[in-house]
Amino acid sequence: MKVCDLTQFYSPFSGGVKRYVEEKRKYANALGHEHILIVPGKRTEKIETPGAKTFLIGSPLVSRTSRYRALFNLNAVEEILEREQPDVIESSDPYQIAWKAIVSGEALRIPVVGFYHSHFPDAYLRTTMKYLGETATNVMMEVAKNYVRNLYNHFRRTFVPSMGLAQVLSDWGVENVVLCELGVDVAVFTQACDRAATRSGFGIPKDRFVLLYVGRLAREKNVKTLFKAFDLLCEEAPGRFHLFIVGDGNYRDEVLELCKSTRATTWLRYCSNQQELARIYRAADLFVHPGVQETFGLVALESQACGTPVVGIHGSYMDRIIFADQSHWARENSPESLAAAIQAMSGTNLEAAGNQASQRVIQRYSWRKVFDRMFETYQQISA
Repeated sequence: MKVCDLTQFYSPFSGGVKRYVEEKRKYANALGHEHILIVPGKRTEKIETPGAKTFLIGSPLVSRTSRYRALFNLNAVEEILEREQPDVIESSDPYQIAWKAIVSGEALRIPVVGFYHSHFPDAYLRTTMKYLGETATNVMMEVAKNYVRNLYNHFRRTFVPSMGLAQVLSDWGVENVVLCELGVDVAVFTQACDRAATRSGFGIPKDRFVLLYVGRLAREKNVKTLFKAFDLLCEEAPGRFHLFIVGDGNYRDEVLELCKSTRATTWLRYCSNQQELARIYRAADLFVHPGVQETFGLVALESQACGTPVVGIHGSYMDRIIFADQSHWARENSPESLAAAIQAMSGTNLEAAGNQASQRVIQRYSWRKVFDRMFETYQQISA
């Protein structure tokens, strides 16, 4: 089978979607399938390896921090699809790329599926509420529902990473929803006794309680709440906590200021090596996930697989993949509440919680199981 993934959410510094696509490619190659990837790039070029082709289409930057690009050359997309003739096309994009995939699929008689990785209406609705009020927000909500329903009902299937989000889309009128939770490379993200060596390598004092954040430094990730919470912790308990940040984005200046003001922050812009990232997960005492609009929470899953428990803010679709006690989690989206949650969890038996979470993740969330189910769906719609 030849499968084509098409997305704009892919760059040298992007996270969850890139990880998903790369893991799918490894799975496809291992089972003798062919994988095609079409993404924006600095220049137009083709990269070919055994069983895989990556087509980069020259596209302008939309963000210099995440290095995301907007793919506007839709004719190039169409030409690649016509030439490659995949058995299935998958779009991980809710914008112009999705519509191009649908139109090309219909013309070429190739089934097209969508993956609803991000609940993108949330960001627009929060901005509308902030500046225009409740009435405008209600109007925008109806516009968002109509757009999502119209777009995703054009796909043969719509993969959704969480049960809660699947219910939302079904309630909005999307009729082809298929639950497809994401996974973890359990051979890499697993427990090991290398915490002390990793901390020493990054110059983190032995007596610090290490908090970890992995992800983009973006508004939708709610990182400013984390930064303010860490400031509070440093004021309340000087010398006790250390924050390790892996990621880049629009709030890099705030991170630099945090490093300067607290002298207890380590910042790594990006970690492309999964083995190194796993060591960083294991080096932390507690993973902090401040997001309130996560559709899944892949980094939280990876952290738990490595035996590091997660603390966050109640109420996102991520809650159902947390396999340890959440009674100490923040009940409101505020720095004070998150800081209190971190303080409370720091006094619990985190080693036992981490062991339990790791076992649960490894049993249930291997990428092999995820893609076995996905490729069964591909076979059904392409038969």
